[in-house]
Order: sequence, then structure tokens, then C-alpha cells
Amino acid sequence: DGGWLVTPTNASLGFLDPARLARLDAQGRLVAGDAPTKEIPLHTALYETRAAARAIVHMHSTHAVAVTMLPEIDPKSVLPPMTPYYLMRAGQTALVPYFRPGDPAVADAIKGLAGRYSSVLLANHGPVVAGETLEAAVFATEELEETAKLYLLLRGLNPRYLSPEQVSDLVRTFGLSLQEHGAHDH
Repeated sequence: DGGWLVTPTNASLGFLDPARLARLDAQGRLVAGDAPTKEIPLHTALYETRAAARAIVHMHSTHAVAVTMLPEIDPKSVLPPMTPYYLMRAGQTALVPYFRPGDPAVADAIKGLAGRYSSVLLANHGPVVAGETLEAAVFATEELEETAKLYLLLRGLNPRYLSPEQVSDLVRTFGLSLQEHGAHDH
């Protein structure tokens, strides 16, 4: 009906009662359930700029948050091409600056990416990932977190990333849409 189901504010996903999910109408007004998360602006911004998105996952996952705090991170391509599944599920990831949780200005920062990224990291906060299904968004979020963990484990050890030729092969084979960016100096 054009509305949304949203986790309630201060909800623990491990103890989430489906009957308490916030149901919003197409204008974002609460029609049933508990009060929704204060993070509605970041969700709506991805929905507005990613036409295929039918689900958005936002987490405060440890490794992804840690990566946002590192000085060498490229905001246009946070993580290097480490694994094929990172590129296939999450694509490239953008970094937006820090905003207070619930700050509506985060929506403008996400909209400024013009829908080019399905995965975005909020500085000092966590990932926001769009997917065509809830399952796809969850899998992409998990892949992003595991890739951030790999990056932190290998940081400073001169790891072998996927070569430009290997990335090009993935783009051709799986029809990926990756942003053009410079070489990774991670």
C-alpha cells in the first residue's frame, strides 16, 4: 500500500516482537505499532534515491563503524575490492560524515550520493544498506561487516586485493554497477 514496516525505537532485534513493528503510511505517519526508529530520514533517503530498493538495513556493527574512524578511508570507496562477494552483494561503499542519530540532515548527505551506492557507512555510526529484498539487504550488510573485519585484520600487512582485471570480470559476469574511483591506497 506504499507504507513501511519499521523497527520501533530502542528495539533489540534479538527480542523484537513482530506485533510491535511500527507501521507507517506512505507519508511516514504512524498507523500501528510502537513509535518508529528515529533513523527514518536515512531510510527514506535511500528509498528515494535507489528505485529498486524494497528494504533498508541499518546497523551499528562493530567493524564497519571502526573502519569509518580511520584517517585513510576514501569516502567514495571505503573498502578496497577484497572479495568477490563484497562487490557482488554490497558493491562499493560510500562514507558520509558524522551526523547526530536522527538528524534529518543525514538524508541530504545520502541524497547527495544520487543513488550511486546501495551501501553507505555513516561516520562513527554504522552501515545503511539497500536491497531489492529484505534478505538481499541483510546479506549485503553481513558481507559489508565481514569485509570491514577483514580490512581491519589485514591493515598494514600489504594484502593482495582483487586486481582491476578480476574486478572487471566480476562486473561483466554479474552485471555489477561499480563507481569509478582511483587506486586504493589503503
